[in-house]
Amino acid sequence: MIGHPRVHFRLTDSTNERARALAAAGAPHGTIVTADEQSAGRGRQGRTWSAPPKSAVLMSVVLREVSETLPLAAAVAVCEALPVEARIKWPNDVWVDGRKVAGILVEGRRQEGWAVLGIGLNVATEKFPSELHATSLRLSGAPVGVEEALAALGASLETWLPRSAGDILAAWRARDALLGHTVRWANGAEEGRAAGVDDSGALVVVTPSGRVTLDAGEVHLGAG
Repeated sequence: MIGHPRVHFRLTDSTNERARALAAAGAPHGTIVTADEQSAGRGRQGRTWSAPPKSAVLMSVVLREVSETLPLAAAVAVCEALPVEARIKWPNDVWVDGRKVAGILVEGRRQEGWAVLGIGLNVATEKFPSELHATSLRLSGAPVGVEEALAALGASLETWLPRSAGDILAAWRARDALLGHTVRWANGAEEGRAAGVDDSGALVVVTPSGRVTLDAGEVHLGAG
């Protein structure tokens, strides 16, 4: 069951780092690491993830039942757990009202039979630097508590992680925030119109020279 056992820190470097250590030491499926605050929280592409103490869900889950659809299923599960309408910006940011409310980071060693699923969810933060283009549940009109949000995430992950690839893809596509929008990648050098994701979860983009698929990296919304 996801969330049991639970290891909680007032302050840690990174919940993903602590969960990776537990996984390598044999922690069972569903073990969860949470923290009030992180000093070295990680996001994708080497970015940091920071939040004021006790203002966000900072959680990492040890998983020993790992499928190719894990990142997609996790994003759907986060959306389903929120009390407000949410969409997914490929590959794994969750948006509310066009701003990032949650991020997902999957790390692991499949050859050793485990993965760590990290989720950061802004719950009670009331102000963000303008360059972050972020929001929180409180700012979106949903004043839930951190523990309440954590419980909802755990239950939603229990529901969505075992679902079939077809169900997960359909749910992800229904929440695709980029569909039909102009996107740029390769540091802005390439541009096209987002056309959904393929069955592997790669982003499909239509360009003047044809269709391309992106299976890694960052994309940004363009002007069109």
